[in-house]
Amino acid sequence: MALFEYFPNYIWNLSVAIAMESGGRIGEIVDMCQPIKDAAASGADAGTPLFMAQWVKMADKLIDLAAEDEAEGRAFSASDKLERASLYLFNAERMQGHGHPGREATYAKARETFDRSTGLGKINRERVEVPLSTGTMPALYTRAPGDGPHPVVVYCNGLDSCKELLYWSRLPEALARRGISTLCVDQPGSGEALRLQNLPVDPHSENWASKAVDWLEQQDDVDPSRIGMTGISLGGHFAPRAVAYEPRFASGAVWGANHNWAEVQQKRLKREGENPVPHYWAHVMWAFGASDMDDFLAKAEGMNLNGHMDGIKVPFLVTHGAKDRQISVDYAHDCYDQLVNSPKRALKLFTEREGGVEHVGADNMSYGRDYIADWFAETLGGHTA
Repeated sequence: MALFEYFPNYIWNLSVAIAMESGGRIGEIVDMCQPIKDAAASGADAGTPLFMAQWVKMADKLIDLAAEDEAEGRAFSASDKLERASLYLFNAERMQGHGHPGREATYAKARETFDRSTGLGKINRERVEVPLSTGTMPALYTRAPGDGPHPVVVYCNGLDSCKELLYWSRLPEALARRGISTLCVDQPGSGEALRLQNLPVDPHSENWASKAVDWLEQQDDVDPSRIGMTGISLGGHFAPRAVAYEPRFASGAVWGANHNWAEVQQKRLKREGENPVPHYWAHVMWAFGASDMDDFLAKAEGMNLNGHMDGIKVPFLVTHGAKDRQISVDYAHDCYDQLVNSPKRALKLFTEREGGVEHVGADNMSYGRDYIADWFAETLGGHTA
C-alpha cells in the first residue's frame, strides 16, 4: 500500500493524505489541489499561501452550503459539510509558516466551524479544559456509551497536529465502540495551547499528562484504575515518557515510535528523512519557545527515551509503519527492547500486506486505529466484539 502522491513533494502529499484519512472527499480534494499543482514544484515551503487560499475557498463554499441546509432545518446535513470545512481549514492553517498573514484568522474560523458542527450534528465530543500549573490544556472528551464508570485513554498530539485531527483519526470512535472513553488533548506546544496560550512544548510529558489524570479522576463516568495513554507521531515520544513517570496509567501505546527525537533533529539538519510540515525549523522554534536554532537544539536535547523505558511497569504496545519516511523503524525496536519491566509488551510493524506502512499510517490509518483500540480494550477491560 502506498501514499497517494498527487504533488511532487512529500510534505504536501502528507497534508492531502491527512485530509483523506480524516474524512475529506476525494472530489473536493482534487478541486482544491488541481489549481496549485504547479506551485508545489518549487518546494514544500514556497507555495503554501496558494495552498491555503484554495483550501479556504472550498471551506467557505461548504460553510455556505451548510447554511442553506440549516435554513431548511437539516442540521445533520449541515454538520457533515461543516465537519469537512473545518478539516480543510485546519489543514490549510497547519501548512503555513508561523506568523503568516491569515493564519490566525483561519485557525479561529476552523475552531468555530468545528464547534458548530459538534452542536448541529450532536457529535459525541465535548470541549473541556484541563487545568495546568500555567494555563489550561484544551481537550475533546468522547464518552463511551452506557452507564459507567468506563475506562478512558488520554490521546496526545504530535508536533504539528491538534485535538481535532486526533478526533478525526477515528480512534475515539473506535474506542467508544469498545466501551472506552477518550480525552484528546492539545498539550503544551500544540493546538490551542500553543496558538492561543503561547504554552511551549514541555519535554517532560508527565507534567501535563498527570494533570489529565487528575481531571479524569474527578469525572463520575471514569474508572480511575483503568486510565491509559497513547500518542501519535511525536506523541509516540510523549506517551511512553508519561507512562514511565505517572504510575496511575494502567496501559499505554504509541502510534509511531519516536524514541530518540533529539537524534532525529540531527538527521534533519543533514536532510536525512522527510519533514512533517513546511517551514520546519521555524515551526519547531515556535513550538518550543526557542529564540534561535541553538536554543531549540538545547531544549530538544533531552528528548531521548534511552534510560527511561524501564519505568514502564504496565502493558505497553509499540506500533510503527515499516516504511516510515520520517521516523526510522529502528526506533520502534529500541522502544520495544527497552520495555524490560512491562508485564505485557507488544511490537506491531505494519507492512505492505495490510497497509499503514507510512508515518502513523498516512497511507491507511484504519490498521493502526483498530490495533490500538483492540489493545486498550484487552488491557483496560473494554470489549473487542
